[in-house]
Parts: sequence; C-alpha cells; structure tokens
Amino acid sequence: MEKIDKVAVIGAGTMGNGIAHVFAQFGYQVRLMDLSSQALQKALETISKNFDRQIAKNLVTEPEKQAALARIQTYTQLEEAAKEADLVVEVVTENAEIKHQIFAQLDKICPAHAILASNTSSISITHIAAATRRPEQVIGMHFMNPVPVMKLVEVIRGYATSKPVTQTIMEVARSLQKTPVEVNDYPGFVSNRVLMPMINEAIYALFEGVAGVEEIDTVMKLGMAHPMGPLQLADFIGLDVCKAILEVLYEGFGNPKYAPCPLLVNMVRAGHLGVKSGRGFYEYQGKEMKVASRFALLAERK
Repeated sequence: MEKIDKVAVIGAGTMGNGIAHVFAQFGYQVRLMDLSSQALQKALETISKNFDRQIAKNLVTEPEKQAALARIQTYTQLEEAAKEADLVVEVVTENAEIKHQIFAQLDKICPAHAILASNTSSISITHIAAATRRPEQVIGMHFMNPVPVMKLVEVIRGYATSKPVTQTIMEVARSLQKTPVEVNDYPGFVSNRVLMPMINEAIYALFEGVAGVEEIDTVMKLGMAHPMGPLQLADFIGLDVCKAILEVLYEGFGNPKYAPCPLLVNMVRAGHLGVKSGRGFYEYQGKEMKVASRFALLAERK
C-alpha cells in the first residue's frame, strides 16, 4: 500500500471540517470538498477558531496553526478534490443511496491505489463498497464529535476489506493521535449499537412520563458518570441523525427494540432536531440552554 499523503475530505459540515482539521494538523495535504462555497468558507472559519482554542490550551502554536491552514485547499467539484487522493474520507449526510452514488463516482475518479473511507455512523460498509470495483479498498473510518478533541476512531472492515488496508487506516488514525478500534461490519457497529438504544430508552422514559428531561439527564450524569445526559447528547448529535441510525438498526436486525420512540419521530417531523435547529429536548440561544418549553410545561402539570 502506497504512503498516504493527500487526503480528500468530502463534506465540510461539523464532522467534515473537524476531520480536515486533524489531518492538516498532523501534516497531511487536505482537499476539502463541498457543493457549497459558503459551507467551505464557514468550515475554514470553524477550523481557525478551533485551532485558537488549542492555542489557548498550549496544544499547538500559532505557526503550527498557520502551517496547518496552508495545507487545506477547498473545492466545489468532486473530481478536482479526489483525482490525486491517496485516501478519501466521505462525510456526507447519513443516507445509503447518496453514499452509494458518491462512492461509485469516487471509484471512477480516484487513482487505483486510493483507499475510500466513509465516516458513516451506522450504514453498512459492505453495501457502500458494492458501488465500487475496489471493495477491498473500502473501509469505515468513524470519527467522534468534536473530532479535534475526541480520541476514538472506529475502523470498520467491510466484508471484502483487505487486511493491509485495515492496517494502513489503523496507522493513519494513530498518526492523528487517535485511538483506533477495529470492528466488523454489522448494523450500528459498536458505538451506536450500544449508544442509540440507551438514547431511545431515555426518550421512552420521557414519553411515558417516568421523569422529566433534566431528571433523566441528571440520573445518567451523576449515577452513571456520563459527561452529558442522553437527551442533551441526542440534541448534540441531531435528533434526525439519531432517528436515522435507529432505523438502520431496526432494519438490520429486525428487532422491535430498535424502533425509534414515537416522540422522537414526531420531534423530527416537527423540525425540532436539537442544537442545529435551536430546539430539541432543550432550547438553545447562543450559549444558553434550558429545557424546551413543551417539556417544561408537561413537568409543571404533574
């Protein structure tokens, strides 16, 4: 396997800009691609601010920040971003059909030696790889949010992923000062197979009136030493993303225990998606957070 030097990151959202950040920080040439030039500009601004946070904590220096930013080039055309890549990391919306289309294009665009990775949190790597003529070079590289801070990378082997490709990606993750964990390709992998049922059960506890939003989150924070309660975490992840992952688990295993809670389904239909929409189980205004008025009123009635 050839040396990894040029990395194309497809998608400049929250996860995409974080992934671009860490690759650039550790010396890789990064080609960040998004269909929206505004999204790319916002991504660069976010990366710069996140470097400033690292500088304030003495984790990097100003010259190191500037050198990293200089390693990031932006593109709005997939072919331009990926045509010389040694590694591509796809970070688009959690939709199997969209990913299938992108990987089919990448297979035609990228050099023969290129590894094609997906940051998917639940969709089958085997299914994604089937869109290509190089399934042995397709792998999952699931970073955690926020990427510059979180140490874990789930490395997911598809049915055909080769051992050398897996070893290469494990080493790449270590070069980013991350801790890679190799897992096999089953619905939800490890992280979301364990996490999402917990979040769903917390939503059911609210739905069934067992306790309020703050009470459920407090129990899990103080009783189970979780840094963030499951309802706040769901808001942070995005309720639409939580619902999509649960649906993948439900479809993959055919087990009703993975079916999204009706409350979660209704909230997504209403556009209450958590932090990104300003309202979920909590309401968000700037840095302020309070229990969403709907749930606060419910608590008052009891």
